[in-house]
Amino acid sequence: MLEVKIYTIDDCPYCKKAKEILTLKKVKFSEIKVITDEDWTKLLELTSRETVPQIFINSKHIGGCDDLMRLDKEKKLDLLLKR
Repeated sequence: MLEVKIYTIDDCPYCKKAKEILTLKKVKFSEIKVITDEDWTKLLELTSRETVPQIFINSKHIGGCDDLMRLDKEKKLDLLLKR
């Protein structure tokens, strides 16, 4: 079964865009809000990145919004979402 997680913060245009892409593709996702210092530390440990959004598909880190858009443009996102 497909599992998509997206780490976000409020008022982030890149987070909003990533969620829009996933919603347009009719993908259900879990949104994890990054609020506290501990949340940021956990995200850094998981991804080695300090930016949001950070997106995981079936536990595989695919990156941020730009990475999601690139995968979509290259027609690779749909393949990942079908697994």
